[in-house]
Amino acid sequence: MAAKPVAQSGMENFRKVRTSEEESPLPFPDLPPGVVEMKVKEGSKIRNLMSFAMAQMELKGSRQIVFSGCGRAVTKTITCVEIMKRKLGGLHQVTKVRYKTLLEVWENQDPLPGGAAQNLTVHKNVPSICILLSRDPLDPNQTGYQPPEPREAEEDPSSSSAKGLKRPPPPAREELLPKKLQVAGASSQQGSGTRDSQTDSHY
Repeated sequence: MAAKPVAQSGMENFRKVRTSEEESPLPFPDLPPGVVEMKVKEGSKIRNLMSFAMAQMELKGSRQIVFSGCGRAVTKTITCVEIMKRKLGGLHQVTKVRYKTLLEVWENQDPLPGGAAQNLTVHKNVPSICILLSRDPLDPNQTGYQPPEPREAEEDPSSSSAKGLKRPPPPAREELLPKKLQVAGASSQQGSGTRDSQTDSHY
């Protein structure tokens, strides 16, 4: 008797066609109007994100900027923040972690004959992070606050100049000899000098 085929789950015929985030306000009170929010996606290019963010802070003179990302984009969001802090320096930071709802739309690739295409909408709760960077001081008592990181100390000029000094000349050949040989050589020279003087006086 032939074995019956195993029933399949039915999701193999569906393909994810769209993903959207549930809109929610930023978790920072007293933000200035029109503050720039960098929404980091999983497929975003860090170079493109940073070029735009740096232009906002340096060229347009923005005082504050927000980086946000959820799901697999959380790590990339933190990377962007660390790059900006290292490039600009002196930035106050507030980090907020929460959950956001993602809406995934899946489309049936093998609909029933004569039937309309079937779509499924899946709601997923994923971790999300929002990080505020500010040139201006922020409330240090709020949760998630981090003060500006101290700048790295510059190298001591004396140490750098010492690095450029030439190496000392090699020691004289006599200094390379063991001390016993040096002492023996000196005593032999003294002895020869004594014999010469005695010989001169004899004649």
